[in-house]
Amino acid sequence: MNELQQAVSRRRFMAGVGTLGLSATAGLLLSGCGGSSSSSTNQDATIINAAATAEALATVMYDNIIKSAVYTSGLNGNANDQAYLVAGREQEALHYQVLVGAGAQPLALTFYFPIGMFTTANGQQNAQTVVNTLITLEDAFIAAYLIGIRDLSTSALKVLAGQILGVESEHRTLGRVIAADLGLTSVTGLSGTPESVVGASGHAANNIAFERTFSTTGPKFQTINDVVKALGPFVTPPTSGSGFDPTPYQFNTTANFYLTETPTVTLDSTTPNS
Repeated sequence: MNELQQAVSRRRFMAGVGTLGLSATAGLLLSGCGGSSSSSTNQDATIINAAATAEALATVMYDNIIKSAVYTSGLNGNANDQAYLVAGREQEALHYQVLVGAGAQPLALTFYFPIGMFTTANGQQNAQTVVNTLITLEDAFIAAYLIGIRDLSTSALKVLAGQILGVESEHRTLGRVIAADLGLTSVTGLSGTPESVVGASGHAANNIAFERTFSTTGPKFQTINDVVKALGPFVTPPTSGSGFDPTPYQFNTTANFYLTETPTVTLDSTTPNS
């Protein structure tokens, strides 16, 4: 089990824990409560509120990777990878805007990350931690959006969940590309099993045939409580020995902030956003 998995396992939430209102807000991601779209209880408001929180978390992650040594030094000269990360920040911010525009109210806007994700006490960054965290979160987003497609009550919301899921899947793939370009040989996501990445030898294609809810192996993402257990550490001030850095990272709610920040690369403007 890698450092991130250990940290998450140590800090899993028990059912009913109310820290930062998480028991009431039902987690971070677009997911239902284990029911179906025919459930007598409409979960749409809970779902889109949680989804907006997830997109804020993702935006903050990409924004701080861009500001870190992995981006400025580790990927120095690799404009493609830098563009992937800048585009990732823009896409997650756009998802957040769409959800808030639809009436979503984010449940948390302050986040915490594993030690070494951006910096550590001695100022060093761990590229493996960066990529593992990125893949872990994208795994979680994909799984939860799949659950959301199952549980949302209208076709329009289900389609939106599917549209966002597709982008999160691209992010996971690009994370593996970035890992190889950083000289890493594997990534470890929610499954806890290292996954080989394409390196100089040009092997190790991704063998995932379907996006997953992790219902049979590794974490069980079948209910919203499962999401809370896995991602609770990212929204709760960490305790000593948790494996998470106590530094808080705040989502900037200024209109279009993440879309107007000057990137160090130029994004391809030939592909429409909608």
